[in-house]
Parts: sequence; C-alpha cells; structure tokens
Amino acid sequence: MAVVQVERTAGTHRFEVALEKLRDGVQAMAAWIRQADDGALGEGLIQLRESGIDPLEAVFASGVRRFDKSGEFAADGAVSVIAWLKWKCKLSGGAAAERVEIAHQLEKLPKTEAAFANGDIGYQHVALMARTAEHVGAAAVRKAEPSLLQAAQTMDPGQFTGVAKHFEHRIDAEGALNEANRAHARRYLHLSEPQDGMVRIDGLLDAEGGATIKTALQPFMQPIKDDERSFGQRQHDALIELCRQRGDRRDGAGPRPQLIIRASLDTLAGLPGAPAGELEGGGTVPAATVQRFACDSAISRLLGRGELEHELSHATRTIPPSTRRALEARDRHCVFSGCDRRPSWCDGHHLVWWTRGGPTTLANLGLLCRPHHRLVHEGGWTLERRDGRFIATPPSRRVRPSSRSA
Repeated sequence: MAVVQVERTAGTHRFEVALEKLRDGVQAMAAWIRQADDGALGEGLIQLRESGIDPLEAVFASGVRRFDKSGEFAADGAVSVIAWLKWKCKLSGGAAAERVEIAHQLEKLPKTEAAFANGDIGYQHVALMARTAEHVGAAAVRKAEPSLLQAAQTMDPGQFTGVAKHFEHRIDAEGALNEANRAHARRYLHLSEPQDGMVRIDGLLDAEGGATIKTALQPFMQPIKDDERSFGQRQHDALIELCRQRGDRRDGAGPRPQLIIRASLDTLAGLPGAPAGELEGGGTVPAATVQRFACDSAISRLLGRGELEHELSHATRTIPPSTRRALEARDRHCVFSGCDRRPSWCDGHHLVWWTRGGPTTLANLGLLCRPHHRLVHEGGWTLERRDGRFIATPPSRRVRPSSRSA
C-alpha cells in the first residue's frame, strides 16, 4: 500500500506552534476564570476581551480579507467567502457577511484597524465604523477617524451608535434618509392564532415606532407592591393595559403618546451638515422626519439660530385645539387621493412647511394620515390645495443612495 507523505514547511511549523500556544493560553485563562476571586473576576473578563477576543477578531479580519482575495474558498467548493465562513467557521449568514465587510473596510481605515488589534476598541465599535464607511465612504470616515475613535474608546457601542449616525447625517443627509426609508419599509407586526392558550407576537419596528411604543408603555411599567412579575411579564401587561384604556380621547394634536425628539434648529431647518434628530427612547431619525413631526407637535427649548428663536423659546403646540377641530370638520379624513383614514389617524400637515415659515392657519393645513404624512416629508411628495381640492404630486425623481468613495 502506498503511503502519501505531506511535506512540513517552515510556515506549517510556525502555524502549529502558534496554534498550540493559543490553545494553551485559552486553557490557562479558563483555569484562572474557574478559580479567580470574585473581586478579580471583573478585571479578568475585561482583559479577556481587550487582550484576547478583540485582537483575535482583528487577526481574523485580516485573514478573511486575504482569503477572500485569494479565492481559495473555491477549492472547498464554496461559491463565496461568506458561504465558506458559514460552512467552515460555523457562522450565521449575517455574522459572516458582517465580518467580510469589516475585513474590507479595515483595509481603508488603518487607524481603526490598529486600535482594534491593540484592543483599544471592541468588535461592535469596529462593526459600526465599517457600516458607517459603507454608507458614506471610507474617505469621509478617514478624515474624521481620530475623533470617531476617541469617542469609541470612551463609549459603549450603544452610545457610539448615536455618534456614528450623527456623523452619517452630517456627511450625507440624503443617504441617511434613504437608509431610514429602507428600514421603515421592513417594518411588520404579526399576531399568531391562539395555540395552547397563547398568542405569539413577532415583528420589526422602525426607530420611530419602537420609541413610540416604549414611551406609551412606560406609565404602565412600574412594579406594584410585592410584584413577582418579570420585566417581560410587566411589559406584556403594560401593552394590554394600554390597549384597554385606549379611547377616543384627543387633544389638539391627535391621540399620540408623547414622543420626545431632540434636534438642533439646523436639523429642523434642514440645513446641510446638520446632525440627525435623537429619539429619547433610543435611535436617530433624519431631518425630514424631524420636519414631519414639527408639523403638529409641541416644540420646546430648541435654541441656536436667531431667526427662529422667538418661535421656539417656549413650549407651544403648533396647531391649537380650536384650529384642529376646524381642520377635522373641514377635511373629515386624510386628504391624500383615495385615502379615507379618519381624523384620529391623522396629523395636521402644513402645506407650506412650518419649518419654512408656513403659518398655522386653516388655509395652510391639511389632514394627512401618518403613512401619507411620511410620504410627503420623507418620500418627496408635494401636497397643494387648489380651488378647495387637495392635489398630491409624486417626486420628479426617485431618491437614490449617493455613490460612496473609498
């Protein structure tokens, strides 16, 4: 019987030595974790991430980049490096795709790659940097790389998400709006049929919808005396209570829970380079969404640009209750062509936008349901009133994502 001998190269030997050291290090750290005092355990976990897991992810990214360029994944029959990572490295499709994107963006972001390799920033920070580079181009990120990395080193990934989104909005407000619209298009909510006495709720909410639900549930979330309910159970009960107490009570701006958005006046005015709006419940929204809410919302303490300060220096509801009642009596339903959603579903839209100097008068207002109100502000449609009739006009061109430079 023939015996096939595989020649051991110097490179193979170095790999085997490095692999043995890696395994020894993992075993040593595992043994230390099992025996560590509680007081020292926290520092051990920190170092495990900073000196082990994150630097190894940086090495993995470098290897993935080279492996992808080589095309060697095809030798195993894989059609792409993502498919190979799913198969051979036991990753989900999303995790594999994210690592490939990180690998390629890091090649264009040397300072980020170095910080990642040193354990100065974590994997989630790097994923956000890579996603930002994908959205606005690596060249734009490179210019701001030092300040972005400084923020990443002092913030957890959740906080850094806000920094990254504000940066994207300043660089490319149109691209940020396109991304928000794509996210909005993915929204859904599904309630199953009852099975074994239970109904399953499944869905995806956009940032605005998620913040609205969080805010609406909050008053019903407080634990009661001797409350043994879990957080999930309290959240369930809060949703049911909210639905039970829902009536047709309305103030001048419709039946919405209070949703707080923090935005600069530059954002409200839609000026280039303005940051995104911040939802109090978490997440950001583009300037067009802030402007939509400004149509029919309470605005307070937004200071900065002198020409608007006198309008915004104290809380005012832009559509007074009496004007709202007159608006509902005149329009009866959403005025968008073919839509008959009732007033309780509608906002008062300024035909000449309030942020552009339009007055809050009946002649300058029209009822729009929330989907059609979004279509006017974020979707680029226009709404006019001619001879007592409302005319909705689609945008002259579809908004496309701007090209990204490397």
